[in-house]
Amino acid sequence: MDDYPLIEDHGLIGDLQTAALVSTDGAVDWFCAPRFDSPSVFGGLLDKDAGGHCTVRPRHGVYATKQLYLPDTAILVTRYMTEAGAGEVHDFMPVTGTTVTDRHRLVRMVRCVRGRMTFEVEIAPRFDYGRRPHRVHITTHGATFEADDGTHLTVHPIREPEDERLIDVLADRRDALHFTMTLEAGQERGLVLEWGGDGTPRTIRLAEYTEEFHETVRYWRSWLHQSRYTGRWRETVERSAITLKLMTFAPTGAVVAAPTAALPEQLGGERNWDYRFTWIRDASFSVYALLGLGFTEEAQTFIQWLTDRVRERAGRDSTTGPLNIMYRVDGSSDLDEQTLDHWAGYAGSAPVRIGNGAAGQLQLDIYGEALDSIYFAHRHGHPMGHHGWTALLTNLDWLVDHWDQAEEGLWETRGGRQDFTYGRVMSWVAFDRALRLADVNGRPADPARWRRARDACYRQVMTKGWSETRQGFVQHYGSDVLDSSLLRMATVGFITPQDPLWTSTLAAMEEGLVSDSLVYRYDPEASPDGLAGSEGTFSLCTFMYVDALARAGRTDRARLVFEKMMGYANHLGLYSEEIAPTGRQLGNFPQAFTHLALVDAALTLNAALDRGRD
Repeated sequence: MDDYPLIEDHGLIGDLQTAALVSTDGAVDWFCAPRFDSPSVFGGLLDKDAGGHCTVRPRHGVYATKQLYLPDTAILVTRYMTEAGAGEVHDFMPVTGTTVTDRHRLVRMVRCVRGRMTFEVEIAPRFDYGRRPHRVHITTHGATFEADDGTHLTVHPIREPEDERLIDVLADRRDALHFTMTLEAGQERGLVLEWGGDGTPRTIRLAEYTEEFHETVRYWRSWLHQSRYTGRWRETVERSAITLKLMTFAPTGAVVAAPTAALPEQLGGERNWDYRFTWIRDASFSVYALLGLGFTEEAQTFIQWLTDRVRERAGRDSTTGPLNIMYRVDGSSDLDEQTLDHWAGYAGSAPVRIGNGAAGQLQLDIYGEALDSIYFAHRHGHPMGHHGWTALLTNLDWLVDHWDQAEEGLWETRGGRQDFTYGRVMSWVAFDRALRLADVNGRPADPARWRRARDACYRQVMTKGWSETRQGFVQHYGSDVLDSSLLRMATVGFITPQDPLWTSTLAAMEEGLVSDSLVYRYDPEASPDGLAGSEGTFSLCTFMYVDALARAGRTDRARLVFEKMMGYANHLGLYSEEIAPTGRQLGNFPQAFTHLALVDAALTLNAALDRGRD
């Protein structure tokens, strides 16, 4: 473990088509190109020796590091402090826009702010998850790493022609490059790592860098200015908004679940999944958060992406339904799962998985989440058009015929299908929202058939999903296992927050799933999920717990849990998927679902506190 940085010891930068992680020690140890779901170029986070990296750090001596974002931007500042001097590295990726491109640039600007410092730079890419060899071409203006398939990474130095003495000549260290920069207070130099382009290195003048830096600052501050959020925890909420934007593939509006793959839910365990894809469920949640904060363009773009997914398979006969549970960012569905056996995994946590075998699962809840987000967008002035509605009818026809069957469920268990209560609740949501949309818009529909299905879902959950033993709603029929996904029952309106059945369920969850303020998804020992090992508390579920408490009128408890959860964020306000018993972060990082739930919880709790004050 000592050879790997902590998962939370990273910041995220990106250009809205791909992203990179930068550790507090100045290492870019995760970067995929040209898209989030492309093979890695730097993958040292999953194998320190074979994964590849780009490091910038002081050459000698003991130093301390601090990391922050330039306020209201996605520009990451890593600071180094020594007795002899202090320096900074500013990392960012110029925004690419909404047109798909293979050209992506990662800027690393080094500054000396006090004294004199020598920085050591090492660039060691590993193409295609380290499976593809490469050559290094060095020129007087930089260098190019070229893989055997013709893909390349170009290094452009940022410097002035007369000060080449500040940067030692690039040296070939096997298949990597190494050089040093000696800077005095007030001096700054750096490099640009470019994926794509023509592969020809060139010297970049400081004036050109400065212009691009300020343009990137203007972009992020202008974008964030759209936010209408003025409540408590503004800085936390807006950092989550920027993080979600960084995980959005701008050309399609698809939000990836996380920009990383195979970071473990348990150190040394096998729960290591690839999250660089777009889940219908997660992305649907983004509509609530984005519209709740005032980012209407992003919500509209995603609704169009979702409509395209609804339309493209409408009418096709499928045992897993007309919607897949996840897609690549371009809307394709080739997510075959494989393992990278030549990589050791983060801190020895193997296997390293890419692709995701859960893509072919049946998860009935996604129809409710999709319909709920479409309905929510409609209420905020973004209605679905005729072709989308027509395709939606076909999806609903399928759901009417198939909602009452066993499935894999929200958590993508691999232990066999069950009659999951959450899937039935969200099927109820799908029919309920479809009825509302048809009624308010006067659209063609089959309301009698949908109403019968909706009512059947409700009655079944109330009879089969309730456990007299646990005095609460349970994970699946015929069991007494609790499941925190059901914290959303009151949120979606299936049950009122003050209903005795609900308050009893909430009390049972607090006894069985809540540890201090943190919430587990479920108990794998009580409900085997087909996987070995255990996991930490699920950060998404903790924020859902806050939302449920606030809706139930328990605002003091909700605020305490929310404030405690703030303490588990990393130094930049970012969250991975889970929290270990030690308080360390586990799983893919940062996780969109967690930040979406944070925004939702903040909105709900802030409104509840305001009502109480009034």
